Amino acid sequence: MSVVTPDQVIEALRPVQDPELHRSIVDLNMVRDVSINDGVVALTVTLTIAGCPLRNEIQNRVNGAIRPLPGVRDVQLNFGVMTDDERAALREKLHGSPAASAGSAPAQGHAQGRAIPFAQPGSKTRPLLISSGKGGVGKSSVTTNLAVALAAAGHSVGVVDADIYGYSIPRMLGADREPVAIDQMLLPPESYGVRCISIGYFVPDGQAVVWRGPMLHKALEQFLTDVFWDEPDFLLVDMPPGTGDIALSLSQYLPRAEVYVVTTPQDAAQKVARLSAAMA
Repeated sequence: MSVVTPDQVIEALRPVQDPELHRSIVDLNMVRDVSINDGVVALTVTLTIAGCPLRNEIQNRVNGAIRPLPGVRDVQLNFGVMTDDERAALREKLHGSPAASAGSAPAQGHAQGRAIPFAQPGSKTRPLLISSGKGGVGKSSVTTNLAVALAAAGHSVGVVDADIYGYSIPRMLGADREPVAIDQMLLPPESYGVRCISIGYFVPDGQAVVWRGPMLHKALEQFLTDVFWDEPDFLLVDMPPGTGDIALSLSQYLPRAEVYVVTTPQDAAQKVARLSAAMA
């Protein structure tokens, strides 16, 4: 019978990715204490947080990678949790220093906080702003279906629900799992291959959001900078109706963005949609 070695186990686990970070669990230093005794492989996978919602998925992926190895009779998988220092190191490796994030910058305005990654000249992400003049014309439905279609075509896709007062993207996507925070870095929930972030994850169900311009500005800034988007091919932004504070902020944050205006055939809806298009 072939005898498997710890190095072979590590190499078999290298293609296994963390479901949220989309990086190899080996490269993220999550695999520890690999040992083999009479064909039984024992190891520890260190999770990013206690109570990780995707623990079962990680367990299935690890078992699926190790069990087919020649000479493996069983797998004994234990779970640990990263320390605060390890989470801080992971955050810095993936997302830069937390001291540079928008959320920790005392001054207002993205120029004095963390740089918006999608506004940089070398960014590969194509930002799409989905807007409308009036509410109720199907803007969020278009955003959701376009995002899912792009993901189904093999693209990596993120969605920012910028309709702060009338958020609906999480419900439409079925992304009901809350974001995970790793040392001030937010991991957005994913559904149908689409990652999304929304103010709906941070306010109690049924509670209205009553914010003025500066708070809206800061929330959008954090959605763009403190969330780990991992350079998606497309970033769709579900805009609120009209041409208010959020539209102004996003025009500053994402100057390279393309704007798509959704309307219905009625003259009244089209007239208001033209105003939204004129702002773009």
